[in-house]
Amino acid sequence: MIQPKPRQLTIAVTADCNLRCKGCRYGRDFMAGERLSLETIRSVLEDAREAGIDRVRFYGGEPLLHPDLPAMVRHTIGLGMRPYVTTNGTHLGPKIPALFDAGLRLATIGFYGIGARYDDYTRRRGHFERLERSLSQVRERYGSTFELQLNFVLIRETCNLADLELAWSFARKYDMFFHIDLANYAAPFFVQDREADLQLQPDDRPRVEAVTRALLDLKRSEPERFLHSPEFIRSVPDWLLKGPAMRVPCDAYELLWLGADGTLQLCDVALPLGNVNTHRLRDLLFTEAHAQAARDGFQLNCPNCTCKAQTRIQKDVPSMRRYGRMLAGEATQA
Repeated sequence: MIQPKPRQLTIAVTADCNLRCKGCRYGRDFMAGERLSLETIRSVLEDAREAGIDRVRFYGGEPLLHPDLPAMVRHTIGLGMRPYVTTNGTHLGPKIPALFDAGLRLATIGFYGIGARYDDYTRRRGHFERLERSLSQVRERYGSTFELQLNFVLIRETCNLADLELAWSFARKYDMFFHIDLANYAAPFFVQDREADLQLQPDDRPRVEAVTRALLDLKRSEPERFLHSPEFIRSVPDWLLKGPAMRVPCDAYELLWLGADGTLQLCDVALPLGNVNTHRLRDLLFTEAHAQAARDGFQLNCPNCTCKAQTRIQKDVPSMRRYGRMLAGEATQA
């Protein structure tokens, strides 16, 4: 019954990055020096449109470091697809005019804390100030015509009430949607060494549950800013603490991920399908290998990451029943 139905394509246009985040190997030893050409991406986009894909996420590394990103955005829109960019945001202010003129209207921004906490995590002094300048430039120039989303990454350092409150205030300051990113420990670009101390442990459950209750309060207070479902929010402790033991069928059959070296996979963690530097995208889609990858993903015959966690909860009846129940201590109203 499970068949490939790709709807979103993520393209890591470059592995280069101007930050050196504790939890990320991009810009260091993961696909070092790799970058997709504009010609390759145009071909991929054309094949993706024919395959029924309607949303394209430009990613990295840091995608704003690719000189041809505006041309990619323009080509995506010309094909009738919706593009958005996931960026660290520090280059967004200077580069937004060309991207806006190309038709871009949404950027999602990875976020790791305020001020010195941000600079410490990204290992780049002064870059939190650069991020704030960039966001100010976007708002001053384009106001609400350009959408911004803050992706608050829940790792051991950030999973506490104080950091959550600061991140929420930051999102409100720049009129951003608020989104929770669950640390993806299975991703090949994630730093796994003990020194990083990023992964939440079972004895962290009390503070994870406290943060979850606070997230539910925020959802009730401003549902238009915080788009996650209550059921997904209630599942956050299990995603963070159970890891691969969180057994919810995966709908990665709706995804495709393209790495900066041309590697095509169902998602950014596993289930390889080929390489677009040696084959056209259209020749790699809807094959038996693609169908088997879709089935393997659904059955969790993979590292079982946090990929598409919200939609997985929403599509799984037992999960909706379980997380439809209120948590202990959850407020009934804001």
